[in-house]
Amino acid sequence: MADTERLNHVGGKDVPAASGTTLRLVDPATGLPQATAPLSGPEDVDAACRAAGDALPGWSATTPGQRQTALLRIADALERHADVVAHAEVTDTGKPRALFLADELPAIVDVLRYFAGAARNLPGAAAAEYTPGRTSMLRREPIGVCAQITPWNYPLMMAVWKIAPALAAGNTVVLKPSDTTPSSATLLAGLAAEHLPPGVLNVVCGDRDTGRALVAHPEVRLVAVTGSVRAGREIAAAAAADLKRLHLELGGNAPVLIHEDADLDDAVEQLASLAFYNAGQDCTAATRIMVHHGVHDAFLEAFAARAAGLRPGAPDEEGADFGPLANAAQLASVQGLLARLPDHAEVVTGGAAVDRPGYFHQATVIAGARQRDEIVQSEVFGPVVTVQPFADEAEAFRMANDVPQGLAASVWTRDHDRAMRASRALHTGIVWVNTHGTTVSEMPHGGVRHSGHGSDLSLTGLLDYTQVKHVML
Repeated sequence: MADTERLNHVGGKDVPAASGTTLRLVDPATGLPQATAPLSGPEDVDAACRAAGDALPGWSATTPGQRQTALLRIADALERHADVVAHAEVTDTGKPRALFLADELPAIVDVLRYFAGAARNLPGAAAAEYTPGRTSMLRREPIGVCAQITPWNYPLMMAVWKIAPALAAGNTVVLKPSDTTPSSATLLAGLAAEHLPPGVLNVVCGDRDTGRALVAHPEVRLVAVTGSVRAGREIAAAAAADLKRLHLELGGNAPVLIHEDADLDDAVEQLASLAFYNAGQDCTAATRIMVHHGVHDAFLEAFAARAAGLRPGAPDEEGADFGPLANAAQLASVQGLLARLPDHAEVVTGGAAVDRPGYFHQATVIAGARQRDEIVQSEVFGPVVTVQPFADEAEAFRMANDVPQGLAASVWTRDHDRAMRASRALHTGIVWVNTHGTTVSEMPHGGVRHSGHGSDLSLTGLLDYTQVKHVML
């Protein structure tokens, strides 16, 4: 991959868009152009989908052990080329290089290795005679060509979360990364090409129209997307025309419930890091903190002080706690939400963009917001946290569930029974107790309601990329 030119990866080859048209990639830490990527059109999408279709019979016929070997080798390649991978990721996103190498890359490699093993452990009902003289058994088979669309907040991680289970199950893939952060996906495709047959993994760069062409392509049998609720709705409507299967991981607006018996020092320390990690551009970020009224003021004071000490910075800037917003549009979105705050809401700390090149924004804490306010109901996707009081457990549950999204939540308490009640009452796909934001490859990651359906990670995520066949002998 050239330093300033990204290319599609189709049928095992790196190629430009057929039209020669490109997108300009901007470094969010400087606001300056840093590379180009193909602006793929229907012709490019068709070539990638046909390459995936041609590769499907051979790849789906491989054994789970053969697929395991390929995924393990891809994981090893990412580790060997860690510096190159990190450069591609942080140049597109602006996130701190040290944090990417310490936190994200090991987790990405672990996902590949997990699904390498899971490929050899597909579950199923035991063969048995459910009617006299006939033996029934189940087969789990790949679905076919999978279209996968990934976002700009964790470009490489979300690409691996998508491709690893799809390939482990014997499917072939056409991946479209975000138009602003395609570099690590194209690099991944090039590294994987040494271990996969041509056409098994294809990457096409482009914009929303590229994504629309991919979703509509007749070769595609499953569409998986991590993105906004708006994108999920549009993709669901388009996929319905051909009855394609859907896997949607959409927005979040995570509630955090801090009860009067919680360890406030621990909560402040953990949440200050987890709420602003990646500049708050995380669908599970701790964005709505609700605190029992008896400890609300003490928590707010300590949390705001901790947030005020956090510093955004460029990828290699010493002491940077988080990077910039990923693009100018996202910075404008965050600024717009803050500009529209009602008079009863108070910016306790932060509240403004940082006066320097790039798309940096201060860590921001807001008090006094009410449940129907836009800042509470909307997913901010930036370094902004609201802190609200609640009177009792019942009110805390009502406030937590009173948003359209349902991806993740956390509860902070020393009371085991209260934690168990919360795990039942919170309408989310993930509930953490006295922690927030941690994922493991072995457990599912997915939401309910407007946060979508289907699971990334875990055996559940692998099964989402299979279809079941009943065989009777």
